[in-house]
Amino acid sequence: MTTQQTGPEENHPLRVGIIGTGGIAHAHAGALLQQEGIELAVAIDVEPSRSEAFADKFAIGRTAVSLADALNNGALDMVAVCTPPSSHQPLALEALSYGLHVVIEKPPALSLRQMRELQHAEAASAGSVSCIFQHRFGSAAQRLVSLQSLGLLGKPLVGACNTFWFRDQAYFDVPWRGRWDVEGGGPTMGHGIHQFDLLTHVWGPWAEVTAFASKLARQTDTEDVSAAIVRFESGAIATITSSVISPRETSQLRLDYEFATVELEHLYGYSNNNWSFTPAPGSEELRAAWASDDDVASGHLAQYKAIVDALSTGSPASVSLQDAYATMELAAAIYASSLTGMPIERGQIDEANPFYSRMDGHLEPWKQQEASKA
Repeated sequence: MTTQQTGPEENHPLRVGIIGTGGIAHAHAGALLQQEGIELAVAIDVEPSRSEAFADKFAIGRTAVSLADALNNGALDMVAVCTPPSSHQPLALEALSYGLHVVIEKPPALSLRQMRELQHAEAASAGSVSCIFQHRFGSAAQRLVSLQSLGLLGKPLVGACNTFWFRDQAYFDVPWRGRWDVEGGGPTMGHGIHQFDLLTHVWGPWAEVTAFASKLARQTDTEDVSAAIVRFESGAIATITSSVISPRETSQLRLDYEFATVELEHLYGYSNNNWSFTPAPGSEELRAAWASDDDVASGHLAQYKAIVDALSTGSPASVSLQDAYATMELAAAIYASSLTGMPIERGQIDEANPFYSRMDGHLEPWKQQEASKA
């Protein structure tokens, strides 16, 4: 089955299906409804009662139990994949086989191998893939990228990227959580990835990682905390901590440049008020360059605007698979370093490396430790 692709010359709205109607799907639907030229055409879920309730809430005309079922009863142009992580890549592959555009909630896949498979499928499809990393799209982050590219801040020097969140044991008792084969990892993959995606988006390619990860407080197969030191190609050095065992929750980014320190503290999304800018002595004039009345909050709404704009103009996907690969490769390197005790260079995790096909390198570290103690 094939579908007609929406383009700027066509007069029908972009017909979108939501696959998976759990919690995160509500953020997608709400953001999509605020875009021009969008029709929420179908809610797709293996549990009809859930998709029907979702469809009622967002005034969606149809429901279906699968993508094939949805396409048998109407045309689509794009789908948003909002299911648990293990099904992200298979569903995206299916959608690409129909020539659909795809938006994938994070993480876009469970491994670097799956990411490459997605890239190959996208190259053979009329559709494109956008990966949700919404913190890139707040106006303050975009202003920071602009000032950096103009050279006004000087060289990047030292950074800190912290995700201190709290998830109790009940959170991990959900069957698909905290498992390498279903979720792909713990807070490094599922939580901290938001913040260090923004870090790599701003500071560019990383070069080498040394990391530690551990399971300190939760009954789960994965880590509940990781900490890494990252050297970037620019020479800058940053620390990255990802935790779900921190009672005072916060998300932090601190970037020290030659001529200024830029800081962000928020929880799940930011506006201008969450940022601070401190010029170095003698560089006070930079305050004027940082100041702006433009205040677009980070979030799905801002990223979907970029996605829809790109589709309407035929521009490259917003946060392409290539963009997301760099972030996923950093996650894989944090795991590889923490589990092997060795520093990991960018590009080192190739097809022959066990961490290429699974984030734990098929070692199941803490599960094996617990078995040995039994």
